[in-house]
Amino acid sequence: MICVAEESERGHMQEQLATAARPVREMISEFRDLRTWALVGFSKDPTKYGNRIYHSLTGAGYKIYPVNPKGGTYEFDGAQIYPTLKDLPEAPDVVDIVVPPRITEGVIREAAELGLRRIWIQPGAASEDAVRYAQEEGIEVVYGGPCAMVHKRFWN
Repeated sequence: MICVAEESERGHMQEQLATAARPVREMISEFRDLRTWALVGFSKDPTKYGNRIYHSLTGAGYKIYPVNPKGGTYEFDGAQIYPTLKDLPEAPDVVDIVVPPRITEGVIREAAELGLRRIWIQPGAASEDAVRYAQEEGIEVVYGGPCAMVHKRFWN
């Protein structure tokens, strides 16, 4: 099931995928109650969205598993950072993706292999191929505009 976020999002992707859409507010409402997330694209750099989203969600009481596909397992600021979803100690309820679109597709494939069925693709991380693949696999996806960090009004 695909969740098209806003009318202002990427028109071409929206036109092709809107028929499978579920209202974004419904999807976000469902996701907010799920407390264990993986954040793919975590960064040590406090100016990067992968870092800012991590701190925003942990600050709201969510259990976040930071994933950085660029490196191996390491610790940063008291948090264990993982290289892939497969390396996590437990399956997250939601996979939040904030990486370039070419990497997003592989992350969604890995999530599908692991049986993970809820993905939030941050602005700028989506591609038509990634979203289409998620749809084919029956994965619920928020994409194309809403940022988990921006939508704090939906949390708690």
